[in-house]
Amino acid sequence: MKILIVEDEKALQQSMIQYLQAAGFQCASAGDFRQALHLLDEVDYDAIVLDIMLPDGDGLTLLKILKEDKKQEGVIVVSARGDVDDRILGLKLGADDYLAKPFHMAELAARLYAIIRRKQFQGMNNLQAGDIYVNLERREVCVNGYAVNLTRKEYDLLLFFLANKNRVITRQALAEHLCQEHQDWFDDYDLVYAHVKNLKKKLAEKGCTDCIKSVYGIGYRFIC
Repeated sequence: MKILIVEDEKALQQSMIQYLQAAGFQCASAGDFRQALHLLDEVDYDAIVLDIMLPDGDGLTLLKILKEDKKQEGVIVVSARGDVDDRILGLKLGADDYLAKPFHMAELAARLYAIIRRKQFQGMNNLQAGDIYVNLERREVCVNGYAVNLTRKEYDLLLFFLANKNRVITRQALAEHLCQEHQDWFDDYDLVYAHVKNLKKKLAEKGCTDCIKSVYGIGYRFIC
């Protein structure tokens, strides 16, 4: 699950990154309007934590641009402003949620999980695809009732496949999803091949074979 944190307060930005990464999110960060706009042009994220007040622009303007471009990322607006009008305007512009500073990191993580579940998996906490069962809250994966021990990248890859069942996913899209914090790796498909191979092997060991199909010259399709 890829998160972009748009926050100019360095200490708070690092606290959010540290907590959310420990909670299983992949985090990228931007400290100003221009950097955030650049990252959003380059990468698709699952959710954005967006500060309203940025040194070179307004977070609400960035939110307006996202919605005009029909971007699908979930957005949580955060701000020290306590004004109700800011909150209402953010929600009217398309934000999914609002948190006033200071806030608890556990609450931020819980709201991010809720937004991603709502957008990708219709609000479900548990996913079932053929013999594969995933508990999103506990990050547990089972196949035929047997637990499957996945790395963070493998787990994120499985969720990406589940969110795009029966669709052809290009190698480029998988590379961007897996390596979004290292943009210079986007063309390194060896990483994609390695993670897909390891995921397929672990699923097959528990009896789920042939759910990830190679599409010659393009990428993969998840069928389950």
